[in-house]
Amino acid sequence: MRDGILRLSAVISRLCTFILWGAAFGLVLMTALIGYQVWGRFVMNNTPTWTETTSVLLMGWFIFLGAAIGIREGNHLSFDVALFFMPDRAKQVCHTISDLVVIAFGAGMLWYGWTLAQTTWSSTIPNLGITGATAFMSLIFGGGLMVLLSVERLLRRAVGERTARFGEELED
Repeated sequence: MRDGILRLSAVISRLCTFILWGAAFGLVLMTALIGYQVWGRFVMNNTPTWTETTSVLLMGWFIFLGAAIGIREGNHLSFDVALFFMPDRAKQVCHTISDLVVIAFGAGMLWYGWTLAQTTWSSTIPNLGITGATAFMSLIFGGGLMVLLSVERLLRRAVGERTARFGEELED
């Protein structure tokens, strides 16, 4: 079982690298689109209206994807001061509770994102001409990824493998 979890973890690590590169590309693309919008407004006196909407959609993607990857790498917000005084077993219990809370939060993002997408499926984003559900796809995908990566952390801990905490590297 341990070998299977470590193989799964290696696949997830490669997936996370790909997703992180995609999030970085989204950030660069958003920056370029905003630059194009400013250039169009002040130089050409013809503001491209689609760039702002596209940039907001891209921002949702790189924020939620980056947050999910941050969970796997232990960079999410935590209060670790008390952990310095706890025995190792108590620390593991606290880390597990933390991961379970993140799973619940990610599942909520997934569930409510899906609900919002369903209610806006028939509407259209005016500047882009695409379904309004597109605005919630990053919420759905990010929530699902948070659940997946937190479950991976639980599985790694269950077989005695380390999980990254803030400032630590996770070795795959």
